[in-house]
Amino acid sequence: MDETLATRIELTRIDRGVPSRAEDFVAREEPLEIRVEGRSIAVVMRTPGHDEELVAGFLLTEGVVKSASDIFEISLCPAATEGGNVIDVLLTSGVSVNWESLTRHVFASSSCGVCGKATLDSVFASFTPVTSSLIISSTLLQTLPDKLRAAQETFAQTGGLHASAIFDRAGKLVVLREDVGRHNALDKALGYALRAGLLPLENHILMLSGRVSFELMQKALAGGIPVVAAISAPSSLAVDFAQGSGQTLVGFLRGETMNVYAGVEHISS
Repeated sequence: MDETLATRIELTRIDRGVPSRAEDFVAREEPLEIRVEGRSIAVVMRTPGHDEELVAGFLLTEGVVKSASDIFEISLCPAATEGGNVIDVLLTSGVSVNWESLTRHVFASSSCGVCGKATLDSVFASFTPVTSSLIISSTLLQTLPDKLRAAQETFAQTGGLHASAIFDRAGKLVVLREDVGRHNALDKALGYALRAGLLPLENHILMLSGRVSFELMQKALAGGIPVVAAISAPSSLAVDFAQGSGQTLVGFLRGETMNVYAGVEHISS
């Protein structure tokens, strides 16, 4: 077991009214402070592990960087506590940051009140709609939930982690990342793709273990992903977003059934 992802705990289990002592595993959750050029821009609650990918993906989806070459160095801050929960990013010379806009965006996007046409327009101003001609068969999509679950090692132990998996057009798993936060799991996967030089992911599929929110669609668009599929439901704003971004959005992908909320023309029978 990877102890950075799960922690063994003692608990009381009650079966038919009879208590007994038992052991179980729970997903770890710790804060990570993200700094750019020594300046704190966000604190995220995440499952430790793949922190550099998380930070790279976060900066990509917040529009701070566009490619791996924009990042000079990602390092553990020398002033970090024993837990090592502070990461500082140095950007390549010439990469500018709109600090005021970034701070407003980061704090606003953590609330429930961010929605509406103004939000969609602001995202499309930073990330252009996809123009991929990718066609995916419904039969291939039906295989992805089982592949995702098979690769979720820590979920099998704890039942408490979200997963984001990126597959290529043939259904081969490129990367899967787990985290207590669904946004963090996707940032980690996108951070991997960014650092591996795989962007834009115009011939790839994103598979999500849970529901689809507006923010997840936004992050997928930042990575250039044309097809997003999930086991659960999308929100209304996620559907609006997909329709405006040119992305295909599939929900309730279970067994041989699925709901296609946008981009049905990119799915073949």
